[in-house]
Amino acid sequence: MLGRTVRVRGLPAELPPDRMADKLTIHFLRSRNGGGEIADVQVLPGPQPCALITFEAPEVARRILEAKDHALTVGGKKYLLEVTAHGLELSPDQVPRDRHIL
Repeated sequence: MLGRTVRVRGLPAELPPDRMADKLTIHFLRSRNGGGEIADVQVLPGPQPCALITFEAPEVARRILEAKDHALTVGGKKYLLEVTAHGLELSPDQVPRDRHIL
């Protein structure tokens, strides 16, 4: 069964994690992007940052995964995002132990 968490790659490295979390929340809340209510957004910084987004309902995660193109515009530049299913279900109170293995 598909979970509620998706992994997002292709994020701009120059944006601070808190601002990136805000941008991702706005993008993935929008119904035109297949989105819906979000339980948690965790941005894992680094040279190739990624994010784990947990939705309130598994149907929203499924719609997000079915959408072919996700593009995030930051500072006039468009970033094509890679969205994949994430195997671990995270609660908002959990932090991954080793961020490099995710």
